[in-house]
Amino acid sequence: MAPISSLTKEALKDKGLDPKSILRSKNMFALGMVYWIFDRPLNYTEDFFEKKFKNKPLVVDANKTVLRAGYNYAETMEHMAPSYKVSPAKIEKGTYRNISGNIATAWGFVAAAEKANLELFCGSYPITPATEILQELSARKDMGVKTFQAEDEIAGICTSIGASFAGDLAVTTTSGPGLALKGEAIGLAVMTELPLVIVNVQRGGPSTGLPTKPEQSDLMQALYGRNGESPVVVVAASTPSDCFHYAFESAKIALEHMTPVILLTDGFIANGSEPWRIPLMSEYPDIKAPIMREGVKDWQPYARDAEKLARTWAIPGTKGYEHRIGGLEKDELKGSVSHDPVNHQKMVDLREEKVQRVSKFIPKLKVEGKESGKLLVVGWGGTYGHLATAVKQMSDNGKSISLAHFNYIKPLPSNVKEVFEKFDKIVVCENNMGQFADYLRMTNPDFKYLQYNKVQGLPFTTIELENHFEKLLGE
Repeated sequence: MAPISSLTKEALKDKGLDPKSILRSKNMFALGMVYWIFDRPLNYTEDFFEKKFKNKPLVVDANKTVLRAGYNYAETMEHMAPSYKVSPAKIEKGTYRNISGNIATAWGFVAAAEKANLELFCGSYPITPATEILQELSARKDMGVKTFQAEDEIAGICTSIGASFAGDLAVTTTSGPGLALKGEAIGLAVMTELPLVIVNVQRGGPSTGLPTKPEQSDLMQALYGRNGESPVVVVAASTPSDCFHYAFESAKIALEHMTPVILLTDGFIANGSEPWRIPLMSEYPDIKAPIMREGVKDWQPYARDAEKLARTWAIPGTKGYEHRIGGLEKDELKGSVSHDPVNHQKMVDLREEKVQRVSKFIPKLKVEGKESGKLLVVGWGGTYGHLATAVKQMSDNGKSISLAHFNYIKPLPSNVKEVFEKFDKIVVCENNMGQFADYLRMTNPDFKYLQYNKVQGLPFTTIELENHFEKLLGE
């Protein structure tokens, strides 16, 4: 153990500082030691001192002195602390910053609004661990973002549906208990076929459960947790930084396909952070919502685009496009209330088919590792980092193992069957009791799905994953 306090006092004994100020500098001694251990230069921190304390030259001098003293002490006592060299990461060139999943989600929506040339509205009720998205968006008035902190979850989503009807890119944010409360209003968005993104930052449940702990607990709720046949697109982010990408993609799908989208993250990636390359907006495509402009004759509110089956978006106040809106079943073209059984069947089929056609506009499922082998590890959402690390380490050691990680849940990518049939075994790993495995059994029943589940409010560890995969490969 280094006698940091006494060495700091010795380094500053002639600087004219009081004892309290001297001891406050000891953290710089420890930092200097860390810089030597990891072979890092001192100049970045010294420049920081110059800027931070530019009007206090004595403080600048004291911190520099102690920083160098710690560095020199570690160098002379190198037998006590090994030195490491961390090579530069092999990453794409650009400007990077650390970003958390919640902040990235908020910024992804801001970017989507810009590319769609729409105002962004977020109506939400605070709930752990999703509140930070609302907070971050509320700070973006400089970018035209409108936020409303509602009195409850139902009011939050209903204001967002109203904003969508009025022509905004509308989002609402919540966690599992709030998603349950929003269920009826999500059905209203399905019936009216208005674009809306619902972010669910998952946490441990049921009820209040483990509000600060992550869990992949709400997949079935996102897929089916509404009355009636109420299909929505379901997307899941995998890492803190790619929350930006999937927030953007969720908004793009909602706007271009005129459908609600549920974006699933979880407490682990929402509160976690990682380096993120700040993208140029030119790297992202324009979002082309089917907004009606004046001058179209014989317009029908529920007439559909032949490719996407998306209806058009008539903004209130646009002359000639007045139409009925509400939660009752719609006539297939006019949008007026209809109780006709045949019409209801047709509308149910159309709404489901519209969601399924999104599969034509999303990437195909990719395999990390060899495209065939003994064991395919399947995951979704925030388990990506641990699964990818475990699979890569075992693959590098000669094991026949690969990873297929899902971000698009409903609809699934179009090539799932082609991927799965090339492996002897499939194991689905989730932080729940097997919701995605059950969903795969329903949608792709030709395969046997093994399961590895953990529901402790904690993410997987790579060690436990590797041990389980070794067991499966040895059987």
